[in-house]
Amino acid sequence: MKPKNAFLLFTAAFIWGIAFVAQSSAAEFIRPFTFNGIRCLIGGITLLPLVLILQSRKRHSLPLCESCDKNRLFTAEELRHGIPGGIACGICLCLGSTLQQFGIEQTSVGKAGFITALYIVFVPIVSCLFFRKKIALPVILSVILGLVGLFLLCMTEKLSISRGDFYVLLCSFAFTAHILVIDYFSDKADGVLLSCIQFLTCGLISLPFILFMEHPALSQIWAARLPILYAGALSCGVAYTLQIVGQKNMNPTIASLILSLESVVSVLAGWVLLRQTLSGREIAGCIVMFIAIIIAQLPSRS
Repeated sequence: MKPKNAFLLFTAAFIWGIAFVAQSSAAEFIRPFTFNGIRCLIGGITLLPLVLILQSRKRHSLPLCESCDKNRLFTAEELRHGIPGGIACGICLCLGSTLQQFGIEQTSVGKAGFITALYIVFVPIVSCLFFRKKIALPVILSVILGLVGLFLLCMTEKLSISRGDFYVLLCSFAFTAHILVIDYFSDKADGVLLSCIQFLTCGLISLPFILFMEHPALSQIWAARLPILYAGALSCGVAYTLQIVGQKNMNPTIASLILSLESVVSVLAGWVLLRQTLSGREIAGCIVMFIAIIIAQLPSRS
């Protein structure tokens, strides 16, 4: 594991952890599709000039050859992997981020952060079931601990999980698919191009739901401008790009461990910025889930 890649992934996790606060604040003014659609379009537009600049520099740094087409910004190979990869990432991102935003409307920032981090358990399981990778005993143990932690964190005294917690749990499955799709395409396509296309895809998918279901007023969007800008420029434009670049040539299970640190940051950010607190039972659930997150990585390390 390269230290540079680990640092990029940790930076992404830190930005995402604080983004839970932005998402919670935005939920007071606008609905999920509006928030995610606008922030993803901002993220894609923010990256577009960077894509053009980086590709222009890369093109001019390559040695001249007779077969090179100086008028083409991207090679056929880059487009062949970048476009379908970006669209696939965008679909997973749209599903995951929208479910997460629906959940944050009805649960706390800290709980949402930790439930989302369950993808750290799901990634090795899905890799085993669909990619024929062996699942070791520590991974099985992490699944059991993750379920125990989820029970302590989310279940009420009536043994029922809240609707908000359930939405966030579903988003964790979507982000599991997102990590695995990135793992497949990150070493085949340009990372910034892949990120830009995924945001534009997510934003375009959200547009019909914004126009025909949520009908946001401009005053509502303006009231949520700061959370939208943070989530669009930093959480999308910067953090998701860092994830794609940082995941290149890295084991997806180890990458998901580093990314799961967003759960710790989200709890601290919710406590410091929103004055949200967790009960003793919920704190115990967070601890158990974080232990499960760490144990899930042991097979990869060995």
